[in-house]
Amino acid sequence: MSAARDVTDATFASEVLESETPVIVDFWAEWCGPCRQVGPILDKIAEENEGKVNVVKVNVDDNPATAAKYGITSIPMMMAFKDGEIVAKSLGAKPKPALEADFAAVLGG
Repeated sequence: MSAARDVTDATFASEVLESETPVIVDFWAEWCGPCRQVGPILDKIAEENEGKVNVVKVNVDDNPATAAKYGITSIPMMMAFKDGEIVAKSLGAKPKPALEADFAAVLGG
């Protein structure tokens, strides 16, 4: 069971851009091996930072409009949003300490 909620083209604005809590968005796809590697790491970050940051997932195959809007050409791509603006990005599967460093702007590290 993933700690990250699924977000769609229809719900992206309300769940991410209008969120009062910073949000880390995981752009992923079922067929992407590195995406499956990074998923549990993001779940752990979500659990450890509950109430401080939300973690959501956008399946790029099912939600092409959002993927296109943010220029997602490689996955896994993670972006942190705060007040509707991108404040950090991370491309590729990385160990937890590297992801935490990439997202220090929203994790308070």
